[in-house]
Amino acid sequence: MNQTRTFLIFAWLAVATMLYIAWTRDQAAPPPAEAVVAAQDAGAVATGDTVPDLAPGTMPSAPAAAPSMSAAPPASASASSPAVTVTTDVLRVVLDGGAMRQADLLQYPQTTAAGAPPMRLFASDPAHFYQAQSGWVSNGHPAPTHDAFRPAGPQRAYALAPGQDTLSVPFEWTGPEGVTIRRTWTFQRGDYAVNVHDEVVNAGDAPWQGYVYRQLVRVPPAVKSSFTNPESYSFHGATWFSEQDKFERRKFGEFEEDGPLHKEVTGGWIAMLQHHFFTAWIPGSKDRSTFSLASPQGGTQALVRELGPGVAVAPGTSAETSARLWVGPKLVEAIAAQDVHGLERAVDFSRFGWLAWIAELLFSVLAFLHGIFGNWGWAIIGLVVVIKAILFPLSAAQYKSAAKMRRFQPRIEQLKERYGDDKQKLQMAMMELYKKEKINPVGGCLPLLVQMPVFLALYYTLLESVELRQAPWIGWIQNLTAPDPYFILPAINIAVMWATQKLTPTPIADPMQRKMMQYMPVAMGVMFAFFPAGLVLYWVTNGSLGLLQQWYMLRKYGDKPVAAKGD
Repeated sequence: MNQTRTFLIFAWLAVATMLYIAWTRDQAAPPPAEAVVAAQDAGAVATGDTVPDLAPGTMPSAPAAAPSMSAAPPASASASSPAVTVTTDVLRVVLDGGAMRQADLLQYPQTTAAGAPPMRLFASDPAHFYQAQSGWVSNGHPAPTHDAFRPAGPQRAYALAPGQDTLSVPFEWTGPEGVTIRRTWTFQRGDYAVNVHDEVVNAGDAPWQGYVYRQLVRVPPAVKSSFTNPESYSFHGATWFSEQDKFERRKFGEFEEDGPLHKEVTGGWIAMLQHHFFTAWIPGSKDRSTFSLASPQGGTQALVRELGPGVAVAPGTSAETSARLWVGPKLVEAIAAQDVHGLERAVDFSRFGWLAWIAELLFSVLAFLHGIFGNWGWAIIGLVVVIKAILFPLSAAQYKSAAKMRRFQPRIEQLKERYGDDKQKLQMAMMELYKKEKINPVGGCLPLLVQMPVFLALYYTLLESVELRQAPWIGWIQNLTAPDPYFILPAINIAVMWATQKLTPTPIADPMQRKMMQYMPVAMGVMFAFFPAGLVLYWVTNGSLGLLQQWYMLRKYGDKPVAAKGD
């Protein structure tokens, strides 16, 4: 295969890859709707009792003092609930006991500008409403919704002191039947997972039983769908994990049209994902609960909930239940440290399952190289060197095949003249020539076909890796996940592609093909101008090493053409 065809195949694969990315972003098939089943006993309550009906359609728009058993927990928090501010080394949050109203990620500024405010996940303002909420419901007994808890003391501000590793913030609710629920939020230094522990103490005269609910509710963010906006390629919506069906998800806006969700689960977790960040409720691994979705506030909000486990508390006794609330970035190592099955899928390296393992492997290599260089830009360059070294045998085979094709080009042209329009005889004669001379006509394409999945997986790795978010390289590149602000790397990419094209000039008779080849580097360079700088850096490095490799291979395999044989 000559250089022109190889170059055209590369260009076609690159364009096809970009079209495929855009198509899957908008056209990815939604997960199948779950069958609606009746909620059963959660396992910890007395036999014969049922879980309160939490059908999405019965959700009130405002909290009630004591919700009836046919009503779902409210999705909005009461403004009268006393607020408590908690500050750690990584989080600054506002709690009201039953909900985390606001959460700022102190180590993640919104922009690279000096003095930029921290990234805010949870918020209470109507336009960006987003909260994690947890309360209780009960059959026939008063129970606290998420707006009913009050601080256990007068303190309204907590801060993790130097040398302090753990910070606990207490809240409580006491009902008219003598039941008290004591809730403790526990924060750890350097940790984005907050432990939420409930202790139910029954000081009354009658048994009490109820179910804890935990939910995430938000106004779906407005994400501009654009080829130049990397955020639009990331998944935004609710996800959940169960041992029976593994990882499932649903986009915002598809909660109702894709059918209801009513899934009984042991363990598992629920979450809401966005670009670089996510929140998740993680119950105990042996807790039995029911997962559901809803669209409260007239469909302007999205809600994912887990109901359970249930507890039965006799007079004079107590019961406990705990869960973790993750509120933070998609940090691979920190998520793995939670030791929760399936939680690593929150890092959506690949929208396509078959590429996930490649993306995960690439990130592992990147992280290893970052540990050596201390810079993600140099780690990307190091990754190219590693990939080039691994693919060198294939590249050598490509150049050998191309050299052979060039050597026998006069013979091929002779066959074309001999058989004219008889395509069948021409193909048979060419295959005989390939077989006799041991030429692999697709040998020049193989390295490209291997590289494209790597390129696509790396695209999602750079897109999703919060570790690279706003990470600088050198000079003008201060954010590897954003486009090059001065288009220097895309310009270098155009120059490298042009030099690669000129290094092995191939006569092209057709004027249209000749013009297409001349403008191809510019077209590809313009397309790459809107990619994340880290991806363009990868491609510039890859092209530069490829150019050097091609120069060497041409010197080594630049044989003279084999003369055409006479009749």
